[in-house]
Amino acid sequence: MAIKQAKVITVTSAKGGTGKSTTTLSLAGILSNKKLKTILVDMDLHSGVISALLNLKPKKDIYTLVNDYMNHGLKEIDEYITKYNDYIDVLAAPKDPRSVGKISTYYIDLILKKLKYQYDVILIDTNHIIDDINLITFDNSNSIIYVITSDLMDLKNMKTMISIYKDMNLKNYYVILNEALSRNHLNLYEINSFLDRNIDYILPSSSYVKNMSKIIMDGKIITLEKGSQKDKTTLVLTELLDKILN
Repeated sequence: MAIKQAKVITVTSAKGGTGKSTTTLSLAGILSNKKLKTILVDMDLHSGVISALLNLKPKKDIYTLVNDYMNHGLKEIDEYITKYNDYIDVLAAPKDPRSVGKISTYYIDLILKKLKYQYDVILIDTNHIIDDINLITFDNSNSIIYVITSDLMDLKNMKTMISIYKDMNLKNYYVILNEALSRNHLNLYEINSFLDRNIDYILPSSSYVKNMSKIIMDGKIITLEKGSQKDKTTLVLTELLDKILN
């Protein structure tokens, strides 16, 4: 019988400032509500914010994990992981961005493959830079989620990525338009026409969560808050996750 492996979902963007990390946390909350054992891997190695957004203070991070793996061999990965709740664990980005250059993609690949046997879902937050770390992350991913806005530079960058995926004949990605952070008054038809591809899902600007600023400051996940299940953004992200998981 085949051993069950985790679904690997990577959340990325075509530029910064699209709401990628908060979207990642919202997805984690939905997975927690589904009682799926999830690890949040902060692969935005230069400026990861997952731990800060959750008010966590990890003692160890990806750099210490890779460094120990290289020098001593890895025994228990659990001691590098910080628990958020019963279903969400966090593997934090390096505290010191100067250590990023010492992180080998070889060990990132080994770590992700090891985590696949310990969790139901590996949820990775990463940046928009196309480097070796992101490429090995994408290679390990079952699904890649791009969170974009209607910003013209964002759309141009996303169009380039769509062209690359088309050339590689890869279709394991989704494009989400975050209307809450979109400033240009382009309609959906104009955006789809420019990208030469339809947007898969829309996070509506009309979504409302009471006391959102306080929730974020308290290190809470919006989709775990009471009553959030009926929020439009939660419903959209739940639909996306159901499609990916099934």
